[in-house]
Amino acid sequence: MTETHIPEPAETDGIPAEQVNALLEQLMDSADAAGAPLAGEGGLLQQLSKALLERALQTEMSEHLGYEKGDPAGRGSGNSRNGTAAKTVLTDVGPVEVDVPRDRNGDFEPHIVPKNARRLSGFDEQVLALYARGMTVRDIRSYLAKMYGTDVSPDLISKVTDAVNDEITAWQSRPLDSLWPVVYIDALWIKVRDGKVANRPVYLAVGVDLDGCKHVLGLWIGKDGEGARQWLTILGELKARGVEDVLVACCDGLPGLPDAINAVWPRATVQTCVIHLVRASLRYASKADHGKLVPALRKIYTAPTEQAAEQAMEEFTTSDLGRKYPAVVRTWSQAWQDFVPYLAFPPEIRKVIYSTNMIESINARLRKVTRNRGHFSTEQAAVKVLYLAIRELIEPKTRSKTHVAPHWKAALNAFSIYFQDRITLN
Repeated sequence: MTETHIPEPAETDGIPAEQVNALLEQLMDSADAAGAPLAGEGGLLQQLSKALLERALQTEMSEHLGYEKGDPAGRGSGNSRNGTAAKTVLTDVGPVEVDVPRDRNGDFEPHIVPKNARRLSGFDEQVLALYARGMTVRDIRSYLAKMYGTDVSPDLISKVTDAVNDEITAWQSRPLDSLWPVVYIDALWIKVRDGKVANRPVYLAVGVDLDGCKHVLGLWIGKDGEGARQWLTILGELKARGVEDVLVACCDGLPGLPDAINAVWPRATVQTCVIHLVRASLRYASKADHGKLVPALRKIYTAPTEQAAEQAMEEFTTSDLGRKYPAVVRTWSQAWQDFVPYLAFPPEIRKVIYSTNMIESINARLRKVTRNRGHFSTEQAAVKVLYLAIRELIEPKTRSKTHVAPHWKAALNAFSIYFQDRITLN
C-alpha cells in the first residue's frame, strides 16, 4: 500500500479541517458498527474523553520521569512507572473512568486530572452556565441525569456555584476608570425570601467607556423600595472605586435621583430617559390614541433647541390630545427640568443618550434568568445568579466589536468638543 503523505500543518493553523473530518468519519463509522450511542453511558463521547485523558496523563508521566514508556534510558533513573489506579471523574460529557498512571516514588502530580479531584473544570463550567441561565439545583440535577446519566448531589452543585463567591467580591470591588462619558442607572425587581417573600430592588449601573464599550459596573440588592438615598450610597461606592467624573448620567424619573447624582459628581449632566417619558405618557392614553400621541411627543424631544421644544410643548398642551390627557402634560412638565439638558447636545450625543434601552436590554436578560426561579432563598443566592448571568450571558458580548455603542465615533468627537476641558484621549 502506498503511503499517503500528509503535510505538517503550520504552528498557528492547528489541525487541518480535512484531517479532523477524516478522524470524525472513522470514529462515527466505528461507533455505528459497534452500535454504540454518541452520548450517555458507554457512548462515543465518553470513550473518546477517556482515551484523550489517559493519553494526556501518560504524556505527563513521561515528562515527569524524563523518558518515554519502554525507553531503556529509564533504567537506573531512580524512578519508574508503577501501574495505574482507576478513578472516575465528572466531565462535561458525564462520568468517565480513567486509569491514572503512578510512579514508584509516589511524587507524580498530574495536572489534567489532579490528585483528589473528582471533576474536571469543564464540568464545573457547565454547571455554572446552567445556573447562570436561571436553572435551579433541581433543574440542573435533572438535566445532567437525562443528558449524561450522572447523579449529582445538591451539595456538589452548591459547592461548584459557591466557588464564585470570592470572584463576586473581587468583581464588586474592582477599580474602575476615572472618566465615563455615559453612565446608565436603573433598577429591576426580584423576589427574595427574608422571613417572607418580598419584592426587592436590584440596582444596576452600566457605563460606556471612551472606546464605546459597555460595562456592567456593579449590581446591588436593596432592602425595600427603590430610593434616591440608596442610590446616593451606591454612587458614592462607584466614586470610591475610581469613578471621578461622569459626563452624562442617564436615569429614569425617580424623585431625588438627579440630586443624588450631582452630590457625587457635581459636574455630571443628568438626563431623564426620553423613552421613560414616552412610556409613562402612553400609560395614561387609550391605545386608540397612541398613533396620534407618539408623533405629537416626538415633536417635543426632537426639537432643535429648548425654545423650539417649549413651543412644541405649548402646542401639545393646548391641543385636543393635551386637553384629553392632562396627566401626560403633567408628566412632561414635572420632568422638564431634567429633560431639557438633552436639547443642548448636538445630534451625535443625543443618539447615544436618547434612552436607557442599553441598560434595559441587560435588565431584560436578567429578568428572564430570575423568572424561572420564582423567588430566591437568600440575598446571596440572588447575587450569585445575577452575577453569573452577567458573566456568562452579558460580558462576553461586551468584549465583541458589535457591542460598541451605536454611532460612537461621531458621539466621541462631539463629546470631546462639548466637554473639551474634561475629556482627554491618550
